[in-house]
Amino acid sequence: MSSFGAHLVRLLLLTLLSALALQMYFFGRVAVMGVVDPQSTTFQRSEIYRLLRQTGQVPWSQRWVDGALISHHLKRAVIASEDAGFTDHSGVEWEALEKAWERNQQAEARAQRLNQRQDKHRSASAATPPRRIQARVVGGSTITQQLAKNLFLASEQNLMRKGQEIAITFMLEALLSKERILEIYLNNVEWGEGVFGAEAAARHYFRIPASSLGTAAAARLAVMLPAPKKFEKKPASAYMLSRAAIIQGRMAAVELP
Repeated sequence: MSSFGAHLVRLLLLTLLSALALQMYFFGRVAVMGVVDPQSTTFQRSEIYRLLRQTGQVPWSQRWVDGALISHHLKRAVIASEDAGFTDHSGVEWEALEKAWERNQQAEARAQRLNQRQDKHRSASAATPPRRIQARVVGGSTITQQLAKNLFLASEQNLMRKGQEIAITFMLEALLSKERILEIYLNNVEWGEGVFGAEAAARHYFRIPASSLGTAAAARLAVMLPAPKKFEKKPASAYMLSRAAIIQGRMAAVELP
């Protein structure tokens, strides 16, 4: 074997060993979560950094509570809104993921066409370039996938990050019960600027503990989850209330883990 070939083999082996070590790290972290509550997530730490950089302070509200102290109404509302098959799937809804991928590809192509058309008609004398049109990214992720992403991963969208998200998702499903996954998710998910977890959200929006949330309040909190920073500006908008009513109607059929 040539010197170049030997170097290439060593490089490949080191890359594989590094990838394996990273997976073992994630596996160990997930295993510990079976008995130890996570103190923070990657997403939360990135939000702390962003708030410090933008405002110089961190308006932060979060308080971990046991799953038994989170209203069953909120659990049902979140499952009904975010992941109706939560108790049945093994972590990934492949059909939903495929449909989301197709919609995102179509949105990206549409945004690109609009930007090209905008550039074509822009006056050469324009002082500043027009604002670029961004494709609206849709999800398709299960609650377990959302938890995997929030716990460990950055927010950029690419195939490598999605692959890692799915790998961590399977670790969560293999090592933790559905009940524990939901408990960790509800204690760490974002519900507004610096508002994380069910307890903080219940006190922030309704001035009550998470254990006291009724069906209507729970449904309104669940509706916020796809875009909490957007919806917190108008928590009682017509869209929020109508969507919450739909979620409230679905809650009775939800099976809790």
